[in-house]
Amino acid sequence: MIYLQLFLSFFKIGLFGFGGGLAILSLIQMEVETHGWMSQQEFVDIVAVSQVTPGPIGINCATYVGYTTAGFWGSVLATFAIVLPSLIIMLSVCKAYFWLSRRFQGNIYFEQTLRMLRFTVIGLIAAAALMLIKPTNFIDTASWIIFAAVAGLTVLPQVYKSRVTDILSHPILLIVFAGIAGYCIYG
Repeated sequence: MIYLQLFLSFFKIGLFGFGGGLAILSLIQMEVETHGWMSQQEFVDIVAVSQVTPGPIGINCATYVGYTTAGFWGSVLATFAIVLPSLIIMLSVCKAYFWLSRRFQGNIYFEQTLRMLRFTVIGLIAAAALMLIKPTNFIDTASWIIFAAVAGLTVLPQVYKSRVTDILSHPILLIVFAGIAGYCIYG
């Protein structure tokens, strides 16, 4: 019975919890108090441990609550339950995308829409990158050059499509390139 309660509680939190880990802590706390799984102090301790443990705080908290409540399998179940709604939604979106891609293959309007969405995504990433531009992050000209090179390689395949630009703009290669450049310059 405890496993069913854990699954349903954390599935519900994963399904209706918006705003990230800190935003769903109150939902987790409400479930913990409703079911009497632990005391208020134990929950506060679990939140503190979840904050310093690597990974998303909501998932860490679910794992710790599940472990405290029902041992190893409780932690596995609570973690799976809180992630399952997101997994279902993403798989559904991907399935819909692939269905639409096959259904409208060759349709110029659909292809133009996807091309414009690429530029929208680039704009969103650029906005996030611009928020990180602070004097403490860019201490000299070399750091600006690294940033410009990575930004250029990110945008290049959207402007000029070739096998070489696809390889050069791979996210892992860009991270490795920026890391090596930073190490060579500052290390």
